[in-house]
Amino acid sequence: QVQLVESGGGLVQAGGSLRLSCAASGRTFRNSAVGWFRQGLGKEREFVATTTESGASTFYGNFVKGRFIISRDNAKNTVYLQMNNLKPEDAAVYYCAVGRLATPKITDYDYWGQGTQVTVSS
Repeated sequence: QVQLVESGGGLVQAGGSLRLSCAASGRTFRNSAVGWFRQGLGKEREFVATTTESGASTFYGNFVKGRFIISRDNAKNTVYLQMNNLKPEDAAVYYCAVGRLATPKITDYDYWGQGTQVTVSS
């Protein structure tokens, strides 16, 4: 029922910032946890961040170390990922996904967007 569209990716220099957006449609969005995952070329999909349905609680992958912030605006049916101090190893396709609980497990999410490409130059 939920449809997700990511945007905001692009090319940025190391140390720069990007703000990704995940625009959602469907009545279940506001009752769902939303996560961000990424997948580099030839690599497995990796957990980045997740937030509960209200946005009150957040959880991040170990590599984030304070650089990224996930937030949501339920009135706009949108979730954001603010990425700061980007590193070349952050280059990947970034996906948002919705599920019942805010967890780092890929299998806990039911709907996925098509992804947005992030490229980081050194």
